[in-house]
Amino acid sequence: MSSDENARMTNYSGTQEFEGATFVRTSFKGAIMRSCDVSGVTMRSVDVAGLDIDSHDLFFASLVVNGVDVVPFVDAELNRQFPGRELQKAQTPEGLRDGWVAVQAAWDTTVTKTPPELVDAHVDDEWSLADTLRHLVLATDAWLRGAIMGMEQPFHEIGLIFTGAAEMGFDMTIFRSDTPSLEDIVAVRAERQQLVTDFLATATPELLAEERNNPWGGGDWHPTVGDCVRVILEEEWAHLRYVRRDLALLG
Repeated sequence: MSSDENARMTNYSGTQEFEGATFVRTSFKGAIMRSCDVSGVTMRSVDVAGLDIDSHDLFFASLVVNGVDVVPFVDAELNRQFPGRELQKAQTPEGLRDGWVAVQAAWDTTVTKTPPELVDAHVDDEWSLADTLRHLVLATDAWLRGAIMGMEQPFHEIGLIFTGAAEMGFDMTIFRSDTPSLEDIVAVRAERQQLVTDFLATATPELLAEERNNPWGGGDWHPTVGDCVRVILEEEWAHLRYVRRDLALLG
């Protein structure tokens, strides 16, 4: 076995041993990092050819490359690629309604044009299109039915929760353990989409300003109803980007 193959098989999971470490003339070529904390990392005189970074939290901080914060440029380019994405930050009922219409139209195009043989296909350990639609059901359940509507148990059994939820003590018996058909997933997804449409149709500025509890608990953050809707929109746009990225690689 070559040294490169051996390095790829080494799994540093759940470790904090590298915090504050210094690496000099060290090769990370081909390394994979998932759900890792690389905040505050400083790289100098590094070879970044082919470096691929994907972070949903990118837009809440900064990413400095050669002295330039590239986050605003990335945000603007994604808005160009996904018309209507900028409305995920809308503060008015009208803006949120328009944003919801835009992202649902984009999703409809993606689902309709995806060949059947790619619906359950994966790129590495990423979710498939079918998995992603299940997760968006869960996201709507958490932030609309749970946070906004205050339902004690808002989750549909077809939903797909984030990796690591079981280790965090979440009750996984709520969800199906088998693999649902695409027809079942799309049917539940359509119901949840309509719930958001109906809610936004009558939402007022006063309602959007009301505070709710974080559906995932913990912390002192009490999002407004508007915040909850914006999280739903962010989830929709982010996962649309992931799916289109992976479908392009699969295709």
